[in-house]
This record gives sequence, structure tokens and C-alpha cells, in this order.
Amino acid sequence: MVLIGELAAQAAQMLLVLLVAPLLTGLVRKVKARLQRRRGPPLLQPYRDLRRLIGKEVVLAENASWLFRVVPYLVFSATWVAAALVPTFATGLLFSWTGDLIAIIALLATARFLLQLAALDIGTSFGGIGASRESLIASLAEPATIMIVFTIALIAGSTQLSHIAAFMGSEQVGLRVSLAFALVALVIVAIAENARIPVDNPATHLELTMVHEAMVLEYSGRHLAMIEAAASVKLLFHLSLIACIFFPFGLAQEGRDLLAYAAGAGLWLAKLAAGGVLLAMFETSIAKMRVFRVPGFLGAALMLGLLATLLLFISRSL
Repeated sequence: MVLIGELAAQAAQMLLVLLVAPLLTGLVRKVKARLQRRRGPPLLQPYRDLRRLIGKEVVLAENASWLFRVVPYLVFSATWVAAALVPTFATGLLFSWTGDLIAIIALLATARFLLQLAALDIGTSFGGIGASRESLIASLAEPATIMIVFTIALIAGSTQLSHIAAFMGSEQVGLRVSLAFALVALVIVAIAENARIPVDNPATHLELTMVHEAMVLEYSGRHLAMIEAAASVKLLFHLSLIACIFFPFGLAQEGRDLLAYAAGAGLWLAKLAAGGVLLAMFETSIAKMRVFRVPGFLGAALMLGLLATLLLFISRSL
């Protein structure tokens, strides 16, 4: 019975991540519309879009290989697994031992690499532009992410997310400048990784500004549905990761009852809602920057991550 309960809790987390992701995307769009004094789409519009895309016929280019058809499913699977490994409402679940930060980063990097290959597979100019720009962003975002991971690992003594969440929620942490630097750096990386303003605009189709949209421009039907679902899950992943590491309050501990799990799930949804509202406010208050200014934006995240790590080494040597 204990094993069945643990399996049920783990399955609930995986399903919850999948079901809530489109709602988070709808919330961001709705809040942005309201801030711009527009009515905006309904909160459930992303679910309707996914259902509509799944029901549409897939249109493929004549020179599309098997890789182009398989990549959407692989990207969605890798992103979903990465998001499901982040503790949402509880720590110490059955598969929590696999929730290692380095492994999760590798999963997301694999998804990005596959999407770039699919963009180049067709041979269109849009795909080449998008893949090239995505490589530029990834070459700066991934080192910054690694420095953030080093900072968190030096403080918590582990890269396992359940252990990190438990440590960050204890009284041993206190206020640290290195954690503030790591938080700001992770927010910058999350904005870039999710193709949000000011790095990219997910709602545009202008060839001079597209990054992510340029790579998926040739997809349609259920393939495009998988790509859109993966984008929603990726946004939820980054908000859940920030909440798990820096705001771990409310997470149910291992072996707690159903009421504690429900309370943890409610607090997790509240954190996601707060993150979605803050993201919408930030995107509304800032303009999209030129592509050639993106390295400076991500360079700030890299320097903040490096400074956070150096501060920890200096503080320990004194």
C-alpha cells in the first residue's frame, strides 16, 4: 500500500505539471492583455488551441526526413520529464532521486539541440536563422545556468532538488548576497530560455525578430501541438524551479498525508500564478531588444552567476 501511495503521488505530480502548463500560458496572455487595456483571450484558450491543432492535418515539406517528424515528440517528452522532476507540492517523492539539476539541464539542452536539427532539416532560410540565433542564446545561457548550479550546490551541498528544497527551507540558509545574485541570474536565463520579451517575442512572425518561432514555422497539426505544449511546460518548469529553490515554503515532506499534499499543491499553484503575473507585468513594461544586444543581457546573468560563486569561495576562505 505504501508503494502504491508513492506511485500515485508521483503520477499526480507528472499529470499536474502537464495539465497546469497551458493554464499558466493562458494566465500570462490574459494579464498582458488586461494591462494593455484589451479583453484578451480566455484563460482556457491554450487548451482549445492544442485540441484544434491535434485535429488538423499535418503538412510536411517534400524533403522532410524522419527526424523532422520525430523531433516534436522527443522535445515534448524531454521537457515534460525535466518539469516533472522538479518538486512541486512535495519533496522526497518516489523518483525524486533522479531530480538532479545537472541531469535536468542536460535534458533541456537535448531538447534544444533536437529542435535546432529539425529547423535545419528542411533547409529553409527561416529555420537556419532561428537555429543560428538559438545557438547564440544557448551558448550564453547554458554557462550562466552552470554557474547558478555551482552556487546552489556549494550552499546546499547537493545538486539533488529535493535536498536543495529541504535545505533552503531550513534556518541554516539566512540572507546571502550570493543567493540574490543567483536568483536574478536564473530569472534572466528563464526569460531567454522561454523566448520571452525582451529576448524574443512568442507572438511575432517578423523575420527580423523571430528566434523560436522561426525554428517551428514549418510545423503544423499535431507536430505543432507538441511544440506548443512543450513551450508551455518549459515555462512552468522554470517558474517551478525558481519556486523550489528560492521559495520552498509549503512543500510537503516525505511521507505526509493527503491534506499536506493538497496544501502544497495549492501553494505551488499560487506561486505559479504570482510568477505568471510578474512575467506579464515585466513584458508589458519593457520593449524587445535587438538580437545583437542579447549577448549583453545574458552576459549579465553569466557575470552574476560567477560573482555568486566567487563570493561563496571568498566567504569560506576567510
